[in-house]
Amino acid sequence: MTNEKKGIPPYNDLIGNILSNDANQGRIDHLEGAGKPLSKEYLSGDTFQHFQRIAKDAGYKPYWLKLQHEIRDELIEISTNQKEVEPRELSKRIKKINKKIGTYNRNCPPPFLKGKVSVETINQAFEYWQ
Repeated sequence: MTNEKKGIPPYNDLIGNILSNDANQGRIDHLEGAGKPLSKEYLSGDTFQHFQRIAKDAGYKPYWLKLQHEIRDELIEISTNQKEVEPRELSKRIKKINKKIGTYNRNCPPPFLKGKVSVETINQAFEYWQ
């Protein structure tokens, strides 16, 4: 009995399909480094570490890191203007930040998890998020 008859869809290699379509259309003929051998460093070690190094060199930032910077900037802004903001508005902004912190915690590596903030802990949180 085939997988399709069992209700399992056929295997679909999305990245492979994209690459073969681009190759057929000549889009990858003139890429930087085409035709040159790969360095020995590239072929040794952990593939994920290589990906991280290449992504970092290309200027890529993970979503959770961008979110961390947004949260930090908002905490700086709130901490410096805390006395000028009415309590109701401050509460709304902290609620918004806590929502971002929840998203951050779902996306970051476990060692980087952070707790929610409150009006009482905003100044300590500001220092913690730097």
